[in-house]
Amino acid sequence: MSRKTSVPSRSKMTLDFVEGDLIIGRGATIDGSGTPPTVKVSGTVYCEGDNIFECNLSAENLEAEDDVTIHGDLETRKYVEVEDGRLEVHGKMTGNRADVDSALYVTGDLTVQAVEVGGSLKVDGDVKTEDVDVCGSFKAKGKVDAEKIGVCGSVSLESEVDLEKLEVGGAAKVGGGKIRQIEVGGSFRSEGPLEFRNLDVGGVALLASKNTGGSIDIGGSFKVEGDLAFEDIDVGGKVVITGSAEGGEIDVGGKVEVGNSLKLSGDLEVGGKVKVDEELSARNIEVGGVLHARKATVEERVEVGGAIITVEGVTARFVEIGKRGEVRGPIKADQVIIGRDAHAEDIWGKKVLLKRGAHAENIYSENIIIESDCRVSGEVQYTGELRTNGKISLAKTPQKVDRLPT
Repeated sequence: MSRKTSVPSRSKMTLDFVEGDLIIGRGATIDGSGTPPTVKVSGTVYCEGDNIFECNLSAENLEAEDDVTIHGDLETRKYVEVEDGRLEVHGKMTGNRADVDSALYVTGDLTVQAVEVGGSLKVDGDVKTEDVDVCGSFKAKGKVDAEKIGVCGSVSLESEVDLEKLEVGGAAKVGGGKIRQIEVGGSFRSEGPLEFRNLDVGGVALLASKNTGGSIDIGGSFKVEGDLAFEDIDVGGKVVITGSAEGGEIDVGGKVEVGNSLKLSGDLEVGGKVKVDEELSARNIEVGGVLHARKATVEERVEVGGAIITVEGVTARFVEIGKRGEVRGPIKADQVIIGRDAHAEDIWGKKVLLKRGAHAENIYSENIIIESDCRVSGEVQYTGELRTNGKISLAKTPQKVDRLPT
């Protein structure tokens, strides 16, 4: 039978080494021996609650039924269990497993295999663990190295992190680092460079500095205060990237704004407006509203409902501007369609179609079709065939030439 040492309730006792278990009555205070003051217990420490340790504590296990405060380090070889109370460790905490009902506060480093807290978890130092499960909130000031963090409420990790998975029901903020999988129901913010594989946020996401990621799925809005490399982006609202962006595909319901260049190997689909201050390149572009870029280079198709605004022009195999749309800047494509009552400036193409009521300034193409009520205020040059349907207005007589101007 293991030995048991008892400390009466509301008493104060100084201990050194305890063989077996230590039972501490409610409201009792424990002092340690040596420098720094330390109590070592070979078995389990049982606390009835409202207990204070004015020393370091080392034990096999720690079990408590109410609040426990340790003014020193806590080392357990197996587990810590606190029912209906909180645990405060004013030092570092090491062990295998910790389960605290109310709250766990550690001023130093927390190093455990797994920690589960019913309320809040706060660590002023570094955190190294495999699994964190918190129902309320989790805050850490130091670096966090973990396999999985799951929090029902909010997470605030001020320094760099190295995580396999971050799963948060509310809001999450990190200082940057590496997170393979991010799932956040509310909002997510990274205040430093972040490397990730999947970013899934129900509300708003904000990244800072230079970021590298895989798949991005945001229900609300997405902002990057810096650069971004990615595989694909799917956002319900608005995307803002202040630097440069390079990736696979983008599908956005609202707007896309990029401060420098945007380079895509896949498609760009946007319901509203696209604004890229420098060069835009993609395989296909489909925009419901306005496409605005210094230059747009597209492998296949450009289809825009409202307006195409460029300085150096848009180049593609196929370009179409919708009904009553507008194109500012030159177009160069194999096939160009200017919708009904739409306006374009200079057009270079193999096949050009101006639908009824459209207006162009200059057209240079192999084959041209101009429907009724169209107007060309500049030149019309072609090498193949010019067809007109109905009444049209041409400022100059069309010219059939051997070679088109560049």
